[in-house]
Amino acid sequence: MNPVPIKKTASEKSAALGVTNRKAIDSQRWEQDFSPLSQTQPVSQIDAVEPVGQIDSANAERGRLIILIDGSNLFYAALQLGIEIDYANLLNYLSTGGRLIRALFYTGVDPDNDKQQGFLNWMGHNGYRVVTKKTTQLADGSKKGNLDVEIAVDMMRLAHCCDTVILVSGDGDFAYAVQNLLYQGVRVEVVGLRSMTSLSLINAADHYIDLGSLKQCIQRL
Repeated sequence: MNPVPIKKTASEKSAALGVTNRKAIDSQRWEQDFSPLSQTQPVSQIDAVEPVGQIDSANAERGRLIILIDGSNLFYAALQLGIEIDYANLLNYLSTGGRLIRALFYTGVDPDNDKQQGFLNWMGHNGYRVVTKKTTQLADGSKKGNLDVEIAVDMMRLAHCCDTVILVSGDGDFAYAVQNLLYQGVRVEVVGLRSMTSLSLINAADHYIDLGSLKQCIQRL
């Protein structure tokens, strides 16, 4: 027996249309206020990068795309892989198949580290919006700058203006935020080194990409 289509009343149709229109208006406002990278950062270098790999067919149409990178997690993943990351190639690869709205890079900073400041300046001029927090020194002498809260808040804040979020991190603390994005109809992809990526985060996402499989594409030569 074929299912009987459920007809919506005029008021239900009007309400649904109102929600759709509000989401479209919100998206337009966000893109005017926080428009794609070209208004805030030069991206000519990114445009010139040749494609370095192919995404799988499941990701062929990503639509409007937000990329959030946990800088500390990616740094230690690169150490495990024994490579330096080519961030131009990384951005080029991750944005394939979508219209990039924003690429956000989160990291703790040491104001006295000139080399780090030079790197972050380069990132800011090559397609990334850099979000920083001053590191604090721990009792053992190490320094820490945790931006998990900032990443989670931005994921929720930007959900209305994108179709796909790519989270570059293996931190299981983001699993709940990822689940909330799914409830809002946003596709979520997680990119992280398998040995450093929480199973709860992998299971929460629509799609998982092992950073190790991208080694040849994203390493700095």
